[in-house]
Amino acid sequence: MSGSWLWWAQVVFIGYFLALNGGYLALNLLSMASLRGYMRQRSALGDEAPYLGVEPPISLLVPGYNEEATIRTSVRSMLQLQYPDFEVVVINDGSRDRTLDVLREEFELVPHPEPMRRTLEHKPIRVVYRSRRYANLRVIDKENGGKADALNAGINAARHTLFCAVDADSILQRDSLLRVVQPFLEDERTVAAGGTVRLANGSEVRGGFLVRAGLPRNWVARFQIVEYLRAFLLGRLGWSPLNAVLIISGAFGLFNRERVLAVGGYSTTTVGEDMELVVRLHRWHRERRIPYRIRYLPDPICWTEAPEDLGTLGRQRSRWQRGLAESLTRHARLALSPRAGAAGLLAWPFMAVFEWIGPLIELAGYVVMIGGFALGVISSAALVVFLLVAIGMGILLSVNGLLLETLSFRVYARKRDMLLMFAMAVLENLGYRQLNTLWRCRGMWQWFSRRKHNWGVMRRSGKWGQ
Repeated sequence: MSGSWLWWAQVVFIGYFLALNGGYLALNLLSMASLRGYMRQRSALGDEAPYLGVEPPISLLVPGYNEEATIRTSVRSMLQLQYPDFEVVVINDGSRDRTLDVLREEFELVPHPEPMRRTLEHKPIRVVYRSRRYANLRVIDKENGGKADALNAGINAARHTLFCAVDADSILQRDSLLRVVQPFLEDERTVAAGGTVRLANGSEVRGGFLVRAGLPRNWVARFQIVEYLRAFLLGRLGWSPLNAVLIISGAFGLFNRERVLAVGGYSTTTVGEDMELVVRLHRWHRERRIPYRIRYLPDPICWTEAPEDLGTLGRQRSRWQRGLAESLTRHARLALSPRAGAAGLLAWPFMAVFEWIGPLIELAGYVVMIGGFALGVISSAALVVFLLVAIGMGILLSVNGLLLETLSFRVYARKRDMLLMFAMAVLENLGYRQLNTLWRCRGMWQWFSRRKHNWGVMRRSGKWGQ
């Protein structure tokens, strides 16, 4: 009986990792085909972002809580974007540090009473400010209610049909708005579009703009660069042609305001408000048979600061995992609907099996296979096969992500940086990803135990935001 159980355990765990990495390899092929077509189109239009003169106005919503280290640089970068008509609305969500003071000093804010719509509910607003220096900058100071609550306040205050949610610790590349708005110009069915988030750690920023992309000295941040490339260029780029993108990063996403209002705005009862909104948009349109598109584009770039200590990183990943679990379980009907489309029939089950429940299976696999080998009940051949599938194929996926980067945008142009990133692609599979699995399992426990949620506070260096 015990021998039969062990045999089946080996088959299940090896089979799971084969299916996991095989699924991502299939996404890799879709990503390569999609990127090839995208780069061909970009080459035909030229390297400069297309400017047609018909771009709709955009409201940039910047929610922030205790962001004094980076808020000055972030807002400055947004005010200098290459776009014909936009406003910047900063929502200070009851910060306890000098965030509001920094904004007052840097942008010469003065109180500006104005009537506010109350379409979406949110915590009370204390004061609305406008800038004497920039006519398109407003700051909303409100009571603390969390990121989703702050975004809902921003949506109420937004003056334009499209709004772009941007984290307060981020900076946008100058042409990012011109690029991310393209799907809305090409297809009137578009309701949301997201770009690529890259890490600003180790890069040089002047006057609110990134002038040189570099690698951080911190090893924790270095591992995340490879991880982000794999998530965006391998994952979301592969789902986009199928209209099955389930996640648009909260750091940078453009939305049709009316459609977001129709589904009730951001949920204030989840830690994954960005993913939950996108999944809800899919479900709402599918159930009502309303044609829509949700797109991912690889070249609108948002630069953000990543955690450089394991404690902060672990809390962030646990929070992300909890948000994933909440988003998928709330909208399980998307996968069961006869009108589910690729989002419900492919993306939802994929995310449920490999991202939601996956960490528990992965952890059990490592414990059983390595523990069984140590106890002498699992052969060395079975362990080698398991490690080749679990770690070897993981390295292959990470390297493929870097190859896509090398063959397309080459943001990190120095040979030394690329060689170091390839080394990171190998090394991150030898401990870092397993540690990530533990953090994600902790997030699963937090979701299961219904632990209270709040802002994901991160210890910031602010070194790049000078």
